[in-house]
Amino acid sequence: MSESKKMKLAVLTSGGDSAGMNAVVRAVVKTGILKGCETWIVREGYEGLVRGNTEGYRHTQNAEKGSMSPKPHKGPENHEDFVHNLRFGDGELLKDGTGDHPGGRTLRGRYIVRVGWDDVRGWFAEGGTLIGTARSTAFRTWEGRLTAAHNLIKEGIDALVVCGGDGSLTGADVFRAEWPKLVAELRSQDKISEEQAAKHAHLKIVGLVGSIDNDMSMTDLTIGAPTALHRICESIDNINSTAFSHSRAFVLEVMGRHCGWLALMAGVSCGADFIFIPESPPDADKWEDEMCQMIQKHRDVGKRKTIVIVAEGAHDSKLQPIHAEFVKNVLSERLGLDTRVTTLGHTQRGGKPCAMDRILPTLQGVEAVEALLEATPDTPSYMIGVSENKITRVPLMDAVKMTRQVAQAISEKDFQKAMSLRDPEFCESLEGFYTTSVLEYEPRLPHHLRMRVAIMHVGAPAGGMNAATRAAVRHCIRQGHKPFAIHNGFVGLLDDNVHQLSWLGVDNWMTRGGSELGTNRKLPDIDLGAVAAKFQQYNFHAFIMIGGFEAFSSLRILEEGRKHYPAFNIPMVHLPATISNNVPLTEFSLGSDTSLNALVDACDAIKQSASASRNRVFVVETQGGKCGYIATMGALATGACIVYTPESGIGLDMLRNDVKYLKRRYAMDAKGKAEGRLVLRNEVSSEVYTTDVITKMFKEEGGKLFDSRSASLGHTLQGGIPSPLDRTRAVRLSLKCMAFLERHHEELLKQQTRSKQAPPESAAVITIQGTAVQWVPVQDMVEHADMKNRRGKHSWWEGQRDLVEALVARPQILAKTGEVAKKETVL
Repeated sequence: MSESKKMKLAVLTSGGDSAGMNAVVRAVVKTGILKGCETWIVREGYEGLVRGNTEGYRHTQNAEKGSMSPKPHKGPENHEDFVHNLRFGDGELLKDGTGDHPGGRTLRGRYIVRVGWDDVRGWFAEGGTLIGTARSTAFRTWEGRLTAAHNLIKEGIDALVVCGGDGSLTGADVFRAEWPKLVAELRSQDKISEEQAAKHAHLKIVGLVGSIDNDMSMTDLTIGAPTALHRICESIDNINSTAFSHSRAFVLEVMGRHCGWLALMAGVSCGADFIFIPESPPDADKWEDEMCQMIQKHRDVGKRKTIVIVAEGAHDSKLQPIHAEFVKNVLSERLGLDTRVTTLGHTQRGGKPCAMDRILPTLQGVEAVEALLEATPDTPSYMIGVSENKITRVPLMDAVKMTRQVAQAISEKDFQKAMSLRDPEFCESLEGFYTTSVLEYEPRLPHHLRMRVAIMHVGAPAGGMNAATRAAVRHCIRQGHKPFAIHNGFVGLLDDNVHQLSWLGVDNWMTRGGSELGTNRKLPDIDLGAVAAKFQQYNFHAFIMIGGFEAFSSLRILEEGRKHYPAFNIPMVHLPATISNNVPLTEFSLGSDTSLNALVDACDAIKQSASASRNRVFVVETQGGKCGYIATMGALATGACIVYTPESGIGLDMLRNDVKYLKRRYAMDAKGKAEGRLVLRNEVSSEVYTTDVITKMFKEEGGKLFDSRSASLGHTLQGGIPSPLDRTRAVRLSLKCMAFLERHHEELLKQQTRSKQAPPESAAVITIQGTAVQWVPVQDMVEHADMKNRRGKHSWWEGQRDLVEALVARPQILAKTGEVAKKETVL
């Protein structure tokens, strides 16, 4: 990209802060530099645009004023353009919060700041927004926007990435729409030259949604919402123990003025007894009775604790506000419960981002730069969103319009419309909450449709297994089915380790990691005839397996066994649950998010240690079997500079280039600054080049530049409390599994023959593919499976390895020649 055509882009954060905003800034800056752009940040949101840069602190050459740009801190000579954007010296001021310190280098008077590659290093592990955010009354006026336009043109900036809520994104679109008129007025006032007016005739805008409420339409997740849900669930998990101890009730108020996503997902994730959300308010005249009746039923069956979650914007059907304190009084006075109120407040915004709020903002930031580069004056301003597992672009104002329609529908008491405007997962989650929280004495299904449902965990334990089991059990009891737990897999079945589960017995399973049923890797072909006999003995009508590749293999064996064993002619499903995420076709398995969060927490601590004393490379070994998902996505979430996976293997040439990369990268670091770096290695990437071998190799080759150590995370990646995402996904998918079993059971009953013949599609795996949840018959899965290596033949995440390398500039650094190579020889 030539100097004259080089795009200069700026990124700002606006509105309420949210975890993940720093990941956006980091990704936009790094991607922009890789694409040949100049990258800038705007401090304090739109207010920073209005304030601009004091004349003495201008960054760019200006013919009229004659100000000069500062020289970047360069590495060795003859480097590519990347190195000339390595650092401009203000990154530490922004990260440390010392930008306005009066002594030494300062950001005072500078609100539009040029940043380089290393200036945003390590930002995505920080909560909030390091570049600041502010509500700007000035930007809401024409004069304010005119000043903002002038400030951008003075610095030569022609593209803007805005991360904020619907108000911030609307402001961005208005700014873009008014831009030609703003430029014309600036020219008429002779504040800009004719050349500047022509060069900046159009402004490119792209929006990313930073909001902990997850209140934007046309995207499944907003930046910061997953972390806020983590904070809420951590608080409720802690409250649960004291509530149980004293048999108390707790009423928790969470954020969500116009959107109940946080309250709803927290209710599902933590097994709350009752929730209040704006989109689906309770009857104004009945809600107190309904709440008390539901909670009293729970108490009557022996439940010791009560959790009620209230969104801050909660109201009844007449739009009368419902406050946590009033709910507390109702529970205390009518049920005699010892009740406490906890308002979580701004703790929901704080803390370091979870894994999802590092990965998704990174992917969205990359997409944002691509959208700017492809933008024309005729294309609309885009909002970068996500649908299931796909990064999407949607017209920004379409999303804002739909979002505002929700608030309008609520104000007009059209709650059905408000719910319809939320994404399908929101509606499914609300129904899932009622299914798993309401205790009904009268079964919903007639006797002939009721089933005896067997539930089994197969393979290694994974976060979310117990949550999925709890949801299935609660659904069974609500419908009139009988849920049977099979302990210790197929071995347990042959040992008659089977018992019926109860509504209360699974109450606390949402927050339990591992497998409450017990699990092993034995397949049914250890004695298929005996397994069939046990199916017949217990008269199972349906079978659900929760597990990894072993569960998929088991379902395949059982389906093939139908031709010989009539007992297997029942609907059977596999719900993928494995930290390895190695089940073919599906893009996510239960437990993989929990494992990624465990890895992120461990690597954050390791990286801190690596940077504390001297330059150190830590080679971190992860689990994952012969699937590199955890290692690859973990590298993306932790900023690792190298990742080794079984899919790519490890070779001598690869290691030689890795050593070369590390040497060159450490040589570029600022003198006196200790930098820790991570290398992630899947446990079976190579039988020869083990973690120990690689660590020793790096240590030997690092010389005076860097040291090396290793750490093996092992089974810590399996344990711990399941993440909220794994819990909510477990409930949603488990209930879909139950609906699948009921549908096929009813179809089997319609067969007139005495011996029922289940069709192949009645033995299926539930998968997440792109933007949809899809059922795939197990036999159709085989062609997509690498049975030898126990993983899918094609994985959506394999391309992310290239992104991991791009975000550490590996191709650029390895491409260097000349004096860098000479310097390495001396070292």
